[in-house]
Order: sequence, then structure tokens, then C-alpha cells
Amino acid sequence: MVTDSPYIAEAASLIGDPARANILTALLGGRALTATELGLSAGVAPSTASGHLNKLLEGKLVSVRASGRHRYFELASPAVARVLESLMELAIDGPPRHRPRSRCGEAMARARTCYDHFAGKLGVALADSLAERKLILLTEDGGTVTDKGRVVLGELGVEFALPSKSRRAFCRPCLDWSERRWHVGGAVGAALARRCFQLGWTERQLDSRALTITPAGEQAFEELFGIRV
Repeated sequence: MVTDSPYIAEAASLIGDPARANILTALLGGRALTATELGLSAGVAPSTASGHLNKLLEGKLVSVRASGRHRYFELASPAVARVLESLMELAIDGPPRHRPRSRCGEAMARARTCYDHFAGKLGVALADSLAERKLILLTEDGGTVTDKGRVVLGELGVEFALPSKSRRAFCRPCLDWSERRWHVGGAVGAALARRCFQLGWTERQLDSRALTITPAGEQAFEELFGIRV
């Protein structure tokens, strides 16, 4: 069969395997992980995880870098993260499944990373605040930082200059699968999240995409953005 369209079945089959889906989801946290760590996340042996990772590498869904004796894997691009988030949105609208509510689930819903930017209630609340204060403008087609936003975010130390050769969007809305509303993605969303980590307002939870909002963060988010998560 000859087709002029991109062959999506191959990518879909790579993502559709449960173990590989769990590996990709673990990498949505934005951190580079070893095959052993990803095997634990997927519930498979390290050797099995390595086999899955080789397939994901061939499919250009993940990339790898060496550091000493170890190899660290990460998502190949923000585009892969967007596909995974979109699939999560579709999955949550699918047939009901019995999933007991867990503390981990509540933590993920409150604040988590979506690749390298904030998601969950924190991400959506920040997007709402930035838009209401006219610091950013978001539409379904894209986003931009206003002159006022460049000043205010610059005073916070948020650096969001985009390299000239980068193919990444500067500022874009990203649909939050748990909140069903927009949070801020692109280079601006990543820069804002990075600065919050640097300031100690948010901390990563061990072996999870969920984030802890520190007491300093709770105070800062309320005083600077008028939000309480």
C-alpha cells in the first residue's frame, strides 16, 4: 500500500505497548532516567526495559546520552510530550475503569510536571493569573508574552529567550488532561518552572511527576500571582 500521509501506525504501536507507555509516562517528568529506573516504573526487568528502549530509540520517541558508565534516556522532544498528554486526555474520556483514588493521584492533580513545565491545578492557576494580569496572551492557536509580562517575569529572574535555531514554540497553551483547561507550555512555561525550582518554591517528589509546593512557594504564589493551590 502506498500513502502520502505520515505512517502513524508505527508510532502508535510503539506507544500502545503497556510497558513502553509506562516508560514514556515516567519520562514525562522531564528527568533523564536509566534503563533500571525505567524498568521499575514499567514493572519489567532492566533487560526487558532495554529492549523496549531500543525500539523507542529507533522510533525517535526517546533520546539517550552517556555519562560515565551510565546511559540516561529522555523524551526526544516536546512534541512527544504533547502527544502523550493528548492521549491521556483521550484516555480519561474513555470507558470508566475502577481506579481507587490514591494520595499519589491527588498529588499529581495538585501539581506535576508536563515534560518541563507545570501542570495540574498549579499550572492552570498560574496560566489564569498570568492571563488575567495581562502578562501573557493565550489563544487556542498560540501565545505571547506582553511587554508588561516581560518586565514582571524578568524581575523574577525568568529567562525565556529562545535560541534562534530552536523549533520549539516560544509560548503556547497546553491542554491539561486532569483540569481540562490550559496551562502554559513552550519555552516560557519551561523557563517559569525552572525559575520556581531554582527559588525553592517547588520540589520534585521521588519517583513521581508530582511536585511539592514548599511553604515559601505557597507564600510566593499567593503574594505574586494571587493563587492558592
